[in-house]
Amino acid sequence: MSVVLQSLDPLPMQGPELGVHADDVQTPDMEQESKQEVLENKDVIVQHVHIDGLGRTKEDCLTYEIAGVFRAKNLIDVMKRAHEARQKLLRLGIFRQVEVVIDTSQGVDALPNGLDVTFEVTELRRMTGSYNTMVGNNEGSMVLGLKLPNVFGRAEKLTFQFSYGTKETSYGLSFFKPQPGHFERNFAVNFYKVTGQFPWSSLRETDRGVSTEFSFPLWKTNHTLKWEGVWRELGCLARTASFAVREESGHSLKSSLSHAMVIDTRNSTILPRRGALLKINQVCRLGEHYLAQPFLNQQLIQLMFYLGGPTSVRGFSMYSIGPQSEGDYLGGEVYWAGAVHLYTPLPFRPGKGGFGDLFRTHFFLNAGNLCNLNYGDGPRAHLSKLAECIRWSYGAGIVLRLGNIARLELNYCIPMGVQSGDR
Repeated sequence: MSVVLQSLDPLPMQGPELGVHADDVQTPDMEQESKQEVLENKDVIVQHVHIDGLGRTKEDCLTYEIAGVFRAKNLIDVMKRAHEARQKLLRLGIFRQVEVVIDTSQGVDALPNGLDVTFEVTELRRMTGSYNTMVGNNEGSMVLGLKLPNVFGRAEKLTFQFSYGTKETSYGLSFFKPQPGHFERNFAVNFYKVTGQFPWSSLRETDRGVSTEFSFPLWKTNHTLKWEGVWRELGCLARTASFAVREESGHSLKSSLSHAMVIDTRNSTILPRRGALLKINQVCRLGEHYLAQPFLNQQLIQLMFYLGGPTSVRGFSMYSIGPQSEGDYLGGEVYWAGAVHLYTPLPFRPGKGGFGDLFRTHFFLNAGNLCNLNYGDGPRAHLSKLAECIRWSYGAGIVLRLGNIARLELNYCIPMGVQSGDR
């Protein structure tokens, strides 16, 4: 007896692909259920699990991923657990292909109901490269990548990436190390340089930094602890930049700690049909030092926020809401923003069951505000100020889902609550 699970493709990590959803899959008929019941009632013992095709990968780090196969009690359970182990092996990002073969045990110690499970793996090359273009958030960029997977044989990854865009150019080097048996618990170190242009503020910014991250699951939540140190250089994009922008020019060093907690039960990150997403972020800036002045006298905490554009309040230009000086938008010390979106199938359902399922009709309502605070006033005065002159917008459009990678939106926006100086 031999069972080969070669046709089981990797399950999508973030929901079903294209127009096929788990809700659309038909349930098995009675005959299939009776055959499955026979297989489920036949007790088996998994005697051996083999991994064929290993080269530079250390076998000890894979035992955690396949350990569940030994706990199977019947053939159906063996197939399910073998498929789960296959998914875990693919998730490590070190194998190009993983096939599973289930066969009866052979040899002098073979039991009548014994099974052997073999994982036939094909490792990724020592070095891989990529080239792609990205369009989003009113910017286009070209991205070149170089990746060294499985550097030391335990799913480590070294990545170099260079990006050249219309507003931002960056390059970075990162090292990723998961804990054996707990891929969600991992450590990463990043070195980077980013140069960006912010025409709405007449600013050019160059960041050179290093960051360390530790990610781990806790009950039903995922957490990330991060420290970041940045050498920041601000300059003017044009000679017409306002005096308020020129005051911010120069070099500075900043250090910050942050924590993020995420609960994500969505069946898709692009256009989910069910589930919920909750994100909570906390940032503690340890200090900022302006290099043009003595260190001890120039420690401060300063954070500015910007609103406007397709990622916050639609219908307004990118980051073009709030305080400004001579046409340059300066951002605010505090802000709030919210949105309500409604996605529905296309009217009359053209292309139902095929290409038409990739489209959705989109209705939305956005609102937000930002301002600077007078710290001599109390919290009630601050809340009152945030409630004044609220910018909001509404509209409708069409959304195209591009697999599980991105979505393309075409919306008609009607901005409301526009104040003097808003764009």
